Amino acid sequence: MSKAITITAEYFQQYRRRLGFANQAAVKDFFGAKDITPTVDFNYVKILNKRLYAIIDKVDAIVVKEIKTKNLLAFKEEHIDSPFQIMKESGILPILNNQGRRPEQVYFSWMRGFVISSYFLKALGLIFGVNTSKIDLIGDDDLRSVETFKRTPKADLEIKLKEKEKIRIEMQAGFTGINDIKQHKVLEAKRVFRDKGIHSLAIHFDLYNGQVAFIKLDEIKDNSVNWITRQQMEGQTVFNIDQNYFIWKITEKPVKYKEINFD
Repeated sequence: MSKAITITAEYFQQYRRRLGFANQAAVKDFFGAKDITPTVDFNYVKILNKRLYAIIDKVDAIVVKEIKTKNLLAFKEEHIDSPFQIMKESGILPILNNQGRRPEQVYFSWMRGFVISSYFLKALGLIFGVNTSKIDLIGDDDLRSVETFKRTPKADLEIKLKEKEKIRIEMQAGFTGINDIKQHKVLEAKRVFRDKGIHSLAIHFDLYNGQVAFIKLDEIKDNSVNWITRQQMEGQTVFNIDQNYFIWKITEKPVKYKEINFD
């Protein structure tokens, strides 16, 4: 029988120090190679940006003239080229990560939603009968900081409907035919209504099927059958958008908010 030995926590610390590490986190990062920042393939990003151009070209070609952008080239420069340059210069691209995906893919996923939301701002003005200059951007996304760049529960936009009435807008875009709202968006909307009396509306663009849904976030019931667990999103709880919420065909004129029947 081998001689019994006592292995203490002090030995563990000494062992890690002999390896050259001052703390446990550094050891874990080393063995897991988490301390290595991946190199961004900017040639790949360039191709992805071209795909963003192509997406906007195709969408712009099929929407009604009332919501077409006046200058596609200028739009691409402002909403694709400029954000990319800001993120590149700030150095956040290499550290973008979501469920183990490559930074380039995380970048493309975020930019795709950002570009679509930006493109349909003109339509938003028609829906609510306001000038787009009156639509306030209140979201927390910051292209220079990886911490605030991450999607937060806070809505993207706020619109003044009447003298004192406001509504918050959560702009979303789906590209695969799966249309969900993350639970934290709904919880935030309910908090805002409880604390400030401001309603929140999700406007979800299903680019896969060419339709748009309108959902009052703060009125979603906790026991709704539409709450599901989405395995593709690491088991997150989401509100699945029922087909009945889709009331605008992207190829037609936008619906008017005041004419929408939410009952």
